[in-house]
Amino acid sequence: MLDLLVIGDANPDVLVFGAPATPAYGQAETLVERGVLALGGSAAIVAHGAARLGLRVGLAAMVGRDAAGDFVLDELTSAGVDIGACARHPDLPTAVTVCLNRADGDRAILTAQGCLAAFGPEHVPAVAARHLHAASYFLQPRLAAGLREIFRAARRDGATTSLDTNDDPAGDWTLQPDLLGQCTFVLPNQAEARALTGAEDPLPVLAATGAVPVVKAGRDGCAALHGEQRITAWLPAVEPVDTVGAGDSFDAGFLAGWLHERDLRAALALGVAAGALSTRAAGGVAAQPSLAEAAARAREVEVGEITRTQSA
Repeated sequence: MLDLLVIGDANPDVLVFGAPATPAYGQAETLVERGVLALGGSAAIVAHGAARLGLRVGLAAMVGRDAAGDFVLDELTSAGVDIGACARHPDLPTAVTVCLNRADGDRAILTAQGCLAAFGPEHVPAVAARHLHAASYFLQPRLAAGLREIFRAARRDGATTSLDTNDDPAGDWTLQPDLLGQCTFVLPNQAEARALTGAEDPLPVLAATGAVPVVKAGRDGCAALHGEQRITAWLPAVEPVDTVGAGDSFDAGFLAGWLHERDLRAALALGVAAGALSTRAAGGVAAQPSLAEAAARAREVEVGEITRTQSA
C-alpha cells in the first residue's frame, strides 16, 4: 500500500531570473541573469517532496509522448515516486510553465496547458493509499468534475484526503458542491483562501465545510483551525533563493508529518520546515529536504495556539 497518492499536474518549469518587468518585443533579444529547467506542476512537486521525506508515494497525472514528458517522468522516478498511474496522451503535448522571476521575489507565471485539460477521473486508478491529495484543481476541469466522488470513495476505504486548489487563472474560484466536505484538509495559501471564501479571515469559513483548513502565509508561516483551536506555526527568518514550489513542499512536509504522527501540530511544524528549506535553491524540487533535515529544522518552528474565544 502507498502512504500517499497525489493526483494532478506534472510538467517542466522553465525559470528565468532577472527578467524585465515587460520583455522587449520586436524580435529583440534580452539577456537575463540565468535560466533553470526544473520539475514543475504542483502535484509533481508534492509527490517528489513527499518521496524525499520517506513516504511511499505514487502520482496520477498526464504528460505527452514527448521529450518534456520524458523529463518529468525521469525526474519523478529518480526521486522514488511510483509513476505507474501516470498516463501519456497520444497527441497532446506535455504542459509547460515559464516563470519570470524578479529580484523582489515576485514572478509572472505563463502556462501552456498541453494535455492537462484532458486528464480526467478515468485516468485515476483505484490504488490503495493511506492518503489521497489533489492539486491544481482549476487547471484540470475534467478531473475537477469527478474529484468529489474520488475523494468520497477514498474516505469510504479509510483514507484521509486533502486538496490544494492553487490559483484559478479564470478568477472564478467556484468549487464543486460539497467537495471540501470530502476533504480531511484543505491547503490553500492566504490569497487563495480569501478568494475561495470572500472573507478576510477565511479559516472559520473553510472550517464550516468540515475540512480542517491549513492556510499558508509565506514568511509568516501558516495557520490552521481545528475545532476551537487556532494553531499557528512560524519559522524564524529564512532568506530564500527562490520560492517557486515552496507551498507544494509545505504540503509534502505537512502530509508526511500527518502520516508519520497523526498530530496536527507536528504536521504544521514539518510543513513549515519543508517549505522553508525548499527555497534554498532555484526550482521547486532541487532543495527539498530529507526527513532528517526537515525534522531537525522543525524543532526550530514556533507553534502557538489560541482558542476561538481568545481570538474573538
